Order: sequence, then structure tokens, then C-alpha cells
Amino acid sequence: MSAVCVMVLGTTSGAGKSWLTTALCRWYARQGLRVAPFKAQNMSNNARVVAFEDGGEGFAAGPSQGEAQPPRGAGSATQWANVGAEIGSAQYFQALAARVPPTVRMNPLLLKPERDTHSQVVLLGRVSAELTGMAWRERSAQVWPTIAASLDALIAEHDVVVIEGAGSPAEINLHASDIVNMRVALHARARCLLVSDIDRGGAFAHLYGTWALLPQEERALIRGFVLNKFRGDAALLAPAPQMLQDLTGVPTVATLPMWWQHGLPEEDGVFDDRTAGHGGAALHTSVAVVAYPRISNLDEFQPLKNVPGVALKWVRSPAELAGADWVVLPGSKHTSGDLAWLRAQGLDRAICAHAARGGAVLGVCGGLQMLGEAMIDTHGIDGNAPGLGLLPLVTQFEREKTVRRTEARFEVDLAQMAPGSPWARLAGVRVAGYEIHHGQTQQHAAMARAGDVAVAAMPDGLAWRNAAGNVLGLYLHGLFEDPAALQALFGRQVPTLDAVFDGLADYVERHFAPGVLQALIA
Repeated sequence: MSAVCVMVLGTTSGAGKSWLTTALCRWYARQGLRVAPFKAQNMSNNARVVAFEDGGEGFAAGPSQGEAQPPRGAGSATQWANVGAEIGSAQYFQALAARVPPTVRMNPLLLKPERDTHSQVVLLGRVSAELTGMAWRERSAQVWPTIAASLDALIAEHDVVVIEGAGSPAEINLHASDIVNMRVALHARARCLLVSDIDRGGAFAHLYGTWALLPQEERALIRGFVLNKFRGDAALLAPAPQMLQDLTGVPTVATLPMWWQHGLPEEDGVFDDRTAGHGGAALHTSVAVVAYPRISNLDEFQPLKNVPGVALKWVRSPAELAGADWVVLPGSKHTSGDLAWLRAQGLDRAICAHAARGGAVLGVCGGLQMLGEAMIDTHGIDGNAPGLGLLPLVTQFEREKTVRRTEARFEVDLAQMAPGSPWARLAGVRVAGYEIHHGQTQQHAAMARAGDVAVAAMPDGLAWRNAAGNVLGLYLHGLFEDPAALQALFGRQVPTLDAVFDGLADYVERHFAPGVLQALIA
């Protein structure tokens, strides 16, 4: 078997590569083909956990997507796939759309920004200190054999591989060291689509300029142009698509209307405010997620956008926090730095005042660490910092990173100890999620001796709450993606990811020119 490769390139970051790649994965899978996604290098702090591969098959997670499930039952947390690995969230969801288990080969290189000029490098799912400390061009030469081998393995095992590029393929200052766009396209002999965001303006110039800057052998791989996020009457685009084809020989094969609520988690950046609430529903709960600079795993809050009666908003100031029912501190790739930013904005005082009034506060991973008394870093992993003091906990950063899928049950005493808190509704609920963290968090020993005790909300240090029950911190990502948790918290379900993927496939089928998608693999 040798797969045909279809590649989605973009004229810019944010043009729509990730969601279109996801849609194509599902569309081709619905044709009865064996499909796999691939992105050579992803730069994102949104990551998911798959099984660490040592020559074996990948790992699948999440019962609603028909993947392997951990054992359910009473007892402590179940840490299944204990030896975990990381890939970008976009490729994780693309694999689910393709109906195959996500594996590290689908995203062999993941860069997780920690500062504006520094990223943690993850190769085949594991952090590499050597590559993290290496200059970018030197690193590219080192990792290309691994990237090529990963792609070749997917090609050998599937009928179609849908490849996502990164940024723009026409960054001529980076072209000589390219390992994610046209070098991949040439290696795979891919049939390429070039996507532009027409809502930003200048789409035809972006398309023509990108095409013109590519060498001839790379231009020859471009099979079609795609105009994304179009608003208005498509008839008004004429004669531009034909003029562009006359200049390049490449047809415009799709004009995709603006679609705000497709249901797919965003890959990077916070969600647009225009999609913050479920249209038409009476508001019952306002959820404010603090959007600090190094926010990570923000995609896990996507389901809240689809819950009727819930308004999700991203806040960066105390004024924006006012009136929220819940305050959420999400994950962070640089917890001490984001905590310093939070204090500079005055959000620390606003969050503590919210908690003192009995308002619900949730901290996830880095957010849990912020809720404690202190973060101690003796290895130079993240940095030392005092916490917000809402939970009597201390976090110690360790060299080894915890990366695993986990399933655990909330303690039943949540219902008795926190009757007025939304977290009381989680009492006894068993949820599945994933962990990605360097920190290990424990009760502050001196505070415990003085009578200030954090209450375990899950076993094995996975979650903690205060005595009043309105402040909850947990290491488990994915709470709002778990159907049992959504049912407990809101009394309702949201559309499954499978339904979202089918919606994306239906969308491209409607808006691509007839026969184009099939012709790409012919």
C-alpha cells in the first residue's frame, strides 16, 4: 500500500489549514479509505496525550470517538497508557476525524512556546533537552530524518494521508531550512491546496504572491486555490478567480463561507467573542476563563461554547471578570510568568475577592498550581513564585514530566461539604482526561498542622478543594469534554465530536467544486 498525499497549505497563519485538514480527513474516511493526518512540525501549547510508541501502534482515547477505553470501576485513579506522549491537539482531532488512533508519527515535532524567544521541543512525543537548546537551523537538519521516516510509515499503511502545512510556504528567509511545508510536499509528491483568508482582505494578492515566490518544481504541486471565510455574494468575486487562473494556471476550487460555529476547537488563540454563547438560550451561567499570555490547552473549553445557557468569555482585566459566575484558571506553559502577569493586571485581587464571596473558582493544571501557597523550582523548569493562597498547597517542579491519560472519580463528600457550589454536582462522577505537567502538588505541611487543610477531591493528588467547596483545582485536563461531567454540571449534553467532524465533511462537500476532492486522489 502506498498512500496518495493531499496537502493543505496556507498563505498565512490562521488561514484555515487545520480545520480544512480535519474536514478532508473525515470526507476521505467516509469514502471508505484508510486515512491518516500528518503535520511535520506544530507550534502550539495545545497538546493531547497518546501512547508512547516504541515501534508499536498508537493509542486511542475517548469513548465517544470509538477509541480504546480504560477500565471503569471503584477505587483510585486509573492511569492507563502510563507511558504517555504528546502531539498537537489539531493532529489528535484530525486522527479522530479520520477514524484512526492518534499516534506520535502524525506530529513528530511539537514546539511548545514558553517565552517569545524560546520553545520546549517535543520529538516523537517526548521532550528533548538537546533539541530545545539547539539553534533552529541546526535543529531542522537533525530532525528531518525522523520527520521523513514518520511520514513514510503513514504513507505505507494508508490510502490517503492529509498533510497540514504551517504558516506560509513562501517565507523565503526560511525556505532553505524548511521541514514543514514544501520540503514535505516534495517528499510526499503531494497534491496541494493553497488556502487564503479572504476576510482579512488581499486574498488574491496573497495567493498569487505565494505561488510566485515558490520555485517552479514546487508551484507544480499546487492543484487548487481555496478562499476561506467569505462573507457576501460569491458572484461578486468575478472576474478575479479567472484572472488568477490565467496568471498561474491554478483554478480556484472552493469559496468557503464564513462559519463561526463549526464546533471544532481552535488550535491557537482564544475564541472569538462572537461565538461566546449558545444563540437564543437563556443565560444561566457565565464562565470567565483567564487568558494569560502562555495559556495552554485552551481547546478543552470548546464544549462550553455549545452548552445552552452558558456564556464563555475570555478575560484579561478585573473589569472583564465582573459578573462572572465561575472563574477558571486554565493551564499554562509558564505558570510563574503567567502568575506574575495576572498580578500585574490586578486579577489576583479580583479572583480572591470572587472566591471570598463564595464564587466558584476552578484551576486546571497550571491553574491548580496558581491556587496554592507556593511554587518551588529547584531545577529551573518554570520558576519560583508565591501562589494566590486559595488552597493550602505547595507545588514542586520536577525534571520528569507527567504525560498520561487518566480516569478518576470525584469524591462523594463533595455533595455534603459544598452544597452551594457547582462542584458539588460532580460528587461521585467518574471522568476521563489527560495529564501534562512537571509540577507535583501536595498539602502544605505547616498549614495542615495549624488546621488549614486542603481536601482531596480526587485520589492520588489529582484534585483538591477548599473546605467551603467553592474552590477546586485539578491536574486532569478535559473535564468539560467528558459527557458525564457535562451532564452533572449542566444537565445536558453537547454535540459529539463525531457529529462535528461529519458537519465539516458535509460543508466541504457542499462548497468545493464538484469532483475536485475525488480528483485530488485519482
